[in-house]
Amino acid sequence: MNFEAIKQAAEGYREDMSKFLRAMIAIPSESCEEEGVVKCIEAEMKKLGYDKVEIDGLGNVIGWMGDGEKIIAIDSHIDTVGIGNLANWDHDPYEGYETDEIIYGRGGSDQEGGMASAVYGAKIMKDLGLIPAGYKIMVVGSVQEEDCDGMCWQYIYNVDKIVPEFVISTEPTDGGIYRGHRGRMEIRVDVKGISCHGSAPERGDNAIYKMADILQDVRALNENDDADDTEIKGLVKMLNPKYNPEHYEDARFLGRGTCTTSQIFYTSPSRCAVADSCAISIDRRMTAGETWDSCLQEIRDLPSVKKYGDDVKVSMYMYDRPAWTGEVYETECFFPTWINKESAAHVQALVDAHKALYGDKRIGAPSAMEKRNRPLIDKWTFSTNCVSIQGRYGIPCVGFGPGAESQAHAPNEITWKQDLVTCAAVYVAAVNLYKEENKTDDVTEFRQSLTDNDIR
Repeated sequence: MNFEAIKQAAEGYREDMSKFLRAMIAIPSESCEEEGVVKCIEAEMKKLGYDKVEIDGLGNVIGWMGDGEKIIAIDSHIDTVGIGNLANWDHDPYEGYETDEIIYGRGGSDQEGGMASAVYGAKIMKDLGLIPAGYKIMVVGSVQEEDCDGMCWQYIYNVDKIVPEFVISTEPTDGGIYRGHRGRMEIRVDVKGISCHGSAPERGDNAIYKMADILQDVRALNENDDADDTEIKGLVKMLNPKYNPEHYEDARFLGRGTCTTSQIFYTSPSRCAVADSCAISIDRRMTAGETWDSCLQEIRDLPSVKKYGDDVKVSMYMYDRPAWTGEVYETECFFPTWINKESAAHVQALVDAHKALYGDKRIGAPSAMEKRNRPLIDKWTFSTNCVSIQGRYGIPCVGFGPGAESQAHAPNEITWKQDLVTCAAVYVAAVNLYKEENKTDDVTEFRQSLTDNDIR
């Protein structure tokens, strides 16, 4: 394989990738409103001579190169979060701008930059005759990830019936190759009370006061240590072999689990009455060794939750927002933890490609390098579609994408043109360096669908 030719081809498409990314950024595409950017990507794929381009029932846009029976997929979610307070942006988040080094605008790093690299990476494979024999390349622009990460791939797996050999996620990786990340789930706690006139609160049962006790216990669960004399042992306990003997090493790599109260709701007949219900949402990040059952149970076991007994309900949210096509795919708001062995064949394909093209250290534009002095092989802090691809279904995943996690959901979001080029080149080399004969059944070190969770 001529690695120099791959680098030159990727560099030759720098301007085209930048133009394509700016076109996507210019189209607002929040979750469930991606139709415009889907049509933009469809048009670009057709212009570049993709063998087939389709839009599935959920609204994912899928481009195909090659005609083999086996599939290697490259995934990019194409929805973005909103812009928040416009006053926090120095420039229009959709009009954006570019310099010789960066592209500015909502979605540049999270995650339309990855789409640009993936679309042109497959084009380079076709240009150079580097679609591996027996394979076809699947380039996915997936929807609704920001709302419900991985649901799009539940649809691809269960409805479209597509099962790739492995998947490269193009979520931003700061120049690194990522082999796992923590999972998450969205938990709701409901508390019942009894309303009465606010002038005589003793006649009622204030749900907000009950919730105040629960909130302190949730905070303790996140912040406490795991000493023997600590009543509510903190989530840091999963890094301790005493509490997590099978998976503590993976937990130390991924990082400890966390929980935080993200929303609070109440009902009351008026501002002059005692609240008769209160509810909170808990954002729960899960490390290796934790399951949805264990996470729900630890909330149910909090002293304050037990104290109020049947007046408290702990549950998991469901997701059922219609896609831009009108399709509804209902699923639990549960996003499983996953982690690969560093030696896994699909991880090594990316590592070998990076080393052959750019060496064994992270690279990037000069303004990106300050935060890239880290190991080449690492993990994400946030969550990706891999929660379903590998976490639910065991399809091997690996991450390498343009941009930075720190830019995700932030005002004045940018990505780097050098990253677009680097990623496109690595995708081309990686699919050709993948050694199927080195694939083993134990590439996954921890995956929650291998527990007793009753997930779809």
